Amino acid sequence: MPSASPELISPRSPRVSAARRLAKRNFRGKERLFLAEGPQAVREAAGHADTLVELFATLEAAERYADIIGEARTAGARIHLASEQVIADISTTVTPQGLVGVCRFLDTPFEEILRRRPKLVAVLAHVRDPGNAGTVLRCADAAGAEAVVLTDASVDLYNPKAVRASVGSLFHLPVAVGVPVERAVAGLKDAGVRILAADGAGDRDLDDELDKGTMGGPTAWVFGNEAWGLPEETRALADAVVRVPIHGRAESLNLATAAAVCLYASARAQRAAGGCRTATGN
Repeated sequence: MPSASPELISPRSPRVSAARRLAKRNFRGKERLFLAEGPQAVREAAGHADTLVELFATLEAAERYADIIGEARTAGARIHLASEQVIADISTTVTPQGLVGVCRFLDTPFEEILRRRPKLVAVLAHVRDPGNAGTVLRCADAAGAEAVVLTDASVDLYNPKAVRASVGSLFHLPVAVGVPVERAVAGLKDAGVRILAADGAGDRDLDDELDKGTMGGPTAWVFGNEAWGLPEETRALADAVVRVPIHGRAESLNLATAAAVCLYASARAQRAAGGCRTATGN
């Protein structure tokens, strides 16, 4: 808990200026730091080893989230009490929640992911909307995926909108970034993972694949651009191109919804009798 008369960090402090610059990708890349905003993200960052560097908090937020402040302090983060104006200057949201953390990059080398022999992976190829990227990452986490791969044609993992949309899942599972899609597919295939491209014009139906019992093995789903899907050359890399069936009158599903359906279908198949997770005891 802060003292009765806390000293607020100055808006002109170099620490405030440095944090404010992290809203821009080039500064994030140079410093290998990013912003995590709000109590959920900050709590997750504090619990992720050697990640949370410093935390800016209003007096009200420090009192309301005293447990998070304690976790951040235990994690070795510098704590700065700040005015609402300072938080507003640092934050990238319209209505800040009073907590903004500065975190170290935490992406995982692609080779390390392959060494772990993942059973379920989401590959984001040409995904440009940060909100969608973060939401797919959250869906992958919820479905029990063991890794996410963002190709070099996809949005920055540490974009503030992507971090917010992941709702803490960014800190839960390995994520590789900047991997060419050809390398991602080749590496996963070599690791024994079947590659499924999700595309509304796919020649295979997700329901049929489930009925045939072909989805119980290690699987990576490749998801494409929000507007134009996957280019032909990327679809050609996959073992199969699969569409989510539309049983009603909807024109299509958005990217994040389709990703959730696909990932949960694989998760269910892998946990069924004969699936790879049942066979390996995972």
